[in-house]
Amino acid sequence: MVSAALLLFFPLVMAFAASSDLLTMRISNRLVLLLVVGFFPVALVVGMPFGEIGLHVLAGLAVLALTFGLFSMGWIGGGDAKLAAATALWLGFSGTAAYLLYAAVFGGVLTLILLRLRTLPLTPFIARHDWIARLHDRATGVPYGIALAIAAMMVYSQTAIFAGLSA
Repeated sequence: MVSAALLLFFPLVMAFAASSDLLTMRISNRLVLLLVVGFFPVALVVGMPFGEIGLHVLAGLAVLALTFGLFSMGWIGGGDAKLAAATALWLGFSGTAAYLLYAAVFGGVLTLILLRLRTLPLTPFIARHDWIARLHDRATGVPYGIALAIAAMMVYSQTAIFAGLSA
């Protein structure tokens, strides 16, 4: 029972991050902190060696440096940068390259879909929902947390944490 709960922790937090970004265009620092802090007890429960935990931390820091650069250029939001780094902590170096590739592809598709939808008029019934109106606004960014969460789920089942908890 505990293993199942721990196995679902990461996907549930990622789903919450995606829905939060969709509805508010914001990813809470508390949510990212929950992912970071939650990684360590889960890693210890699955028996991950300290050296491997250190490599996961390095993967997270490397992605934080990369995404901070993207944020400083205005290409992604700050919440997206932090979420990507916290996700890389869970995936480690072995899963991070695939994760970033998936995130780029899904983010590109999401962006194209939003750009197309933003050319269409909103009916008054749909426009009365703040989150839909916000998504439709051309001045608004893209809720990239959705792409980050989907990409994470594509890679999560190949991680040491997933293997350790599902064994």
